[in-house]
Amino acid sequence: MQLTKSKNLSVSLAAAACALLNVGAQAEEAPAEEWKFDTAILYYGETDRVQLAEGVFNANKDFGDQRIFNGKIAIDTLTGASASGAVAQQEAQTFTRPSGNGQYVVNPEETPLDDTFQDTRVQLSAQWTQPLWENMTGSTGVHLSKEYDYLSLGVNGSLARDFNQKNTTVSAGVSYQYDSIDPVGEAPVGLSSMVVDTGQFADETLFDTAFDATRTTDSKDKNTVDLLLGVTQVINRRMLMQFNYSYSVADGYLTDPYKLLSVVNSEGITQDILHENRPDKRTKQSFYWQTKYASDYGIADVSYRYATDDWDIDSHTFDSRFRVQLTDNSYLQPHFRYYQQSAADFYQPFLVEGSLLPSVASADYRLGEMTAYTVGLKYGQTMDNGREWAIRLEYYQQSPKNAGFDEPGALQGLDLYPSIDAVIAQVSYSF
Repeated sequence: MQLTKSKNLSVSLAAAACALLNVGAQAEEAPAEEWKFDTAILYYGETDRVQLAEGVFNANKDFGDQRIFNGKIAIDTLTGASASGAVAQQEAQTFTRPSGNGQYVVNPEETPLDDTFQDTRVQLSAQWTQPLWENMTGSTGVHLSKEYDYLSLGVNGSLARDFNQKNTTVSAGVSYQYDSIDPVGEAPVGLSSMVVDTGQFADETLFDTAFDATRTTDSKDKNTVDLLLGVTQVINRRMLMQFNYSYSVADGYLTDPYKLLSVVNSEGITQDILHENRPDKRTKQSFYWQTKYASDYGIADVSYRYATDDWDIDSHTFDSRFRVQLTDNSYLQPHFRYYQQSAADFYQPFLVEGSLLPSVASADYRLGEMTAYTVGLKYGQTMDNGREWAIRLEYYQQSPKNAGFDEPGALQGLDLYPSIDAVIAQVSYSF
């Protein structure tokens, strides 16, 4: 799940910016308020793959004069099977587990999945927002995420300045994140061959020696810096519009130590399995636009994001929600999201035997060309005591694409780019 880690920093920074904008829209002399709590339980389940269950507890308090604290605790568990990156074959394949202890067999024509994938993650974050001087608000926060093989620490800070009688808000933020990776079985040497015991080792000691030779004990960490610039404009009494630009630089260990890469011959038959290797630096930019419009029938929320990076991944995200007020205390909110991305310049679904071995390569489908969409519905209700509850149900489909690679021999009859279907369900309660 390493690709998701890099999102924590930008999410924290975006949250800080949102907090600033919310404060800017409030009265200057607001009284202190009681604690407000938001809780949620979320389930995400892919067909025959990853299953995730997450619990979230969020606390918010305004101490008066727009001095606002927000704290969040999230605990999630992940189980199931994760695609390794190796290609399917007409015959059964044997793989060594990441720890080096034991092997598993993948049936013919099936996408190689390691069904021992499991983890528990705890995330903590805190944010403090307050006015600094007239029309200027500041926000700062910290973030911690810990799981079995991963530690992430982050800090962020941002400023917002109101203009035009608070109808225009300009914000700027920066955040830093340090990630430390401690892979199960140690990190493999990039593009080294996976050691498999097919009977050639006389005893377990010889296998362990060969396995250890493909491992590196150097520290595996990375540093990420995010910058965010934003403008929010009140268009009229019904419409609010926001524009953001973000710039991100990640430096360090960006490889996924659990992903593999098949080497096939001219007939499409696997001859070797390599451990992937990615560049040690990544620079990303994104442009974001969002519009909220309150009509007589409900609230429309539409956004578009364009992102690009020096790995040659360009992506487009269109997201829309329309909250329809059914009664004075209940609403229905349809949701549609569409995502499209191009493949990284070093993405290779497989390597061909005899070709020059590249210095970096990955078969991780998340770095390949793909489209994805989400459709769903949310129902919420406010009770007489002011507390709220909501339920959300969504369907997600991700469709990897062939980015122009010729499939030799036996690979032509196999599904090398299987789609992923998932169900998302969430129950939330605020008090």
